[in-house]
Amino acid sequence: MSKLKITLVKSVIGSVPKNRAIIESMGFHKLNSSVVLPDNAATRGQIRRIAPYVKVEEVNE
Repeated sequence: MSKLKITLVKSVIGSVPKNRAIIESMGFHKLNSSVVLPDNAATRGQIRRIAPYVKVEEVNE
């Protein structure tokens, strides 16, 4: 099963509160921090909502 490495590349100051909540729930704390999450429908949906704020790379295990 592949995983996604997601990096926060844009500040969430002034963003929509729902998008800010999604970013916090994914585990981001600071700008340029990265998290590795499973590649599933729920994660893809979250990424679609916060696409302007993140960079996504595929990581194979």
